[in-house]
Amino acid sequence: MNHKKPPKVVIIGGGTGLPVLLRGLKHYDVDITAVVTVADDGGSSGRLRDELHIPPPGDVRNVLAALSDVEPLIEDLFQHRFNSGNGLSGHSLGNLLLAAMTTITGDFVHAIREMSKVLNVRGKVLPAANQSVVLHAELEDGTAVSGESKIPSHGKRIKRVFLTPENVEPLQESVDEINRADLIIIGPGSLYTSILPNLLVPKIGEAVCQSTARKVYICNVMTQPGETLNYTASDHVRALNDHLGKSFIDTILVNEEDIPDEIKDRYKKESATPVVYDIPTLKSLGLEIVHDKIIRYEDGYIRHDTQKVAALLYKMLESKK
Repeated sequence: MNHKKPPKVVIIGGGTGLPVLLRGLKHYDVDITAVVTVADDGGSSGRLRDELHIPPPGDVRNVLAALSDVEPLIEDLFQHRFNSGNGLSGHSLGNLLLAAMTTITGDFVHAIREMSKVLNVRGKVLPAANQSVVLHAELEDGTAVSGESKIPSHGKRIKRVFLTPENVEPLQESVDEINRADLIIIGPGSLYTSILPNLLVPKIGEAVCQSTARKVYICNVMTQPGETLNYTASDHVRALNDHLGKSFIDTILVNEEDIPDEIKDRYKKESATPVVYDIPTLKSLGLEIVHDKIIRYEDGYIRHDTQKVAALLYKMLESKK
């Protein structure tokens, strides 16, 4: 009997956007690899990173939870965040478990593999590198900022971001998965602090650019204060191209659904506005544009509709077949 392997999908990102997408995609017959940033330096992740000298576990934890196939109570336990306790307050149990497993095994990647077994993860979760990296930003006024969590707080337009150490070695397994991918998905997520920290790891960005797989960028629906204020969709794409030194995205997925005024007003208080999808400029960049109603609302905030986005992405794989 001829058993065809499911198509391989590599998703690159971090923050809250990546887990939302994965929750929908894991229900399809695809081989998922999530490549996750290790630049986080805020909150529980930052504390564990500084105190135990391990890569930040928070983004990895969220992705593991999103891809897990366990009883809801077990996932809730893994995601539980303590709100009291001397030294314990602010930490999530999943972060502590990943930190403990890293200490026991002596290796962050090994710790992720073991936790993936415990959580019956559907797919593979890999850090972009097996060590912490520091994200820096050069702002347009010449100001230099160090630290992923500090960059948005300056509220100034970003000229470029870069990593130290400059010669950080990528996880070879992450590079291998990119090389074997049938579809590479970038985003959704914070442009400068969730997506680019992955692509700026030497050899990760190169592998993405050189891959013959279709590369899809899922554009954010709203701008982000301190990162992409007043950015159009093409501004997002140009920032990615400029940092990697070439045009590498084939397709951009954008939302075409109108956002209610009351939702826009809520975001306006945070200096966030809907991303303008400047179709003619996107076309001039050589992009295929896929547009659909791909958002939902959660407690008054906009999220990508995980089921709709997953269905559109799977359709792209089907069309390739």
